[in-house]
Amino acid sequence: MKRVGEGLVEAVGEAVAEVILGLLACALLGCLVLIAYLSWSFSPRLTLAGAGLFSLLLAHGAWRTFRTTAKGRRRGFAAGIFTVTAVTALVLLFYATGCDCL
Repeated sequence: MKRVGEGLVEAVGEAVAEVILGLLACALLGCLVLIAYLSWSFSPRLTLAGAGLFSLLLAHGAWRTFRTTAKGRRRGFAAGIFTVTAVTALVLLFYATGCDCL
């Protein structure tokens, strides 16, 4: 009986975690869409320029992340931004596709 209870608690915990991650991903997607909408309504040229600069930062970060470096050398700010953006994209890919907000 104890094992059944533990399995039930684990299954409920996983279901709750899945729902929470889905809600967070939908909220994040909504915030990103709102930021894009507000920036586009403020200034389309500035939005495109910012997107281009951010793309260059991500490209440089990807280059710094995947190239070989000397031991003990830090990868830098751009690599950190690339990593955070990649993780955010994966979370949105796995969890925001299942929400009904799309």
